[in-house]
Amino acid sequence: MGILGKPYFRGQSIHRLDSKGRLRIPSKFREVLQNHYTDALIITRMGDCLVAYPPEIWDKIESKAQQFSQVDPHQRAFMRYFISSAEECEFDNQGRVLIPPLLRERAGLEQEILLAGVLTSFEIWNRTTWESQINWDRESYQQIMESIAGTGL
Repeated sequence: MGILGKPYFRGQSIHRLDSKGRLRIPSKFREVLQNHYTDALIITRMGDCLVAYPPEIWDKIESKAQQFSQVDPHQRAFMRYFISSAEECEFDNQGRVLIPPLLRERAGLEQEILLAGVLTSFEIWNRTTWESQINWDRESYQQIMESIAGTGL
């Protein structure tokens, strides 16, 4: 169990976008949403991928972002990049979400997609971009682990 006694998104799976840009969400992620959250997603950009949040988790992000300075350039940039890219995506009766064309374009999503559960959200990657990111993570492993060790994990 995770935040608020709700389970987390974990694991990875490979999927394909259909010709209309719809993505079938794996059943283990759908079960988390259906049993513990609203059955919808807020999808936005983060780096080279998209990230999908249950609306209840997204609401917490927006609440914190409302406290940001209107004149701090970093906070404004975050709002432009992350918040303004967010789209609410509802499921169709076949368990798919339509990823808006602009988000698909910005993340380089073509056909083969990798989904990665990262606790309170999951990432949506172009599979080739994912492989490049994982290679960078592997090469930076020692520095990453030293940084994480400082958190007490």
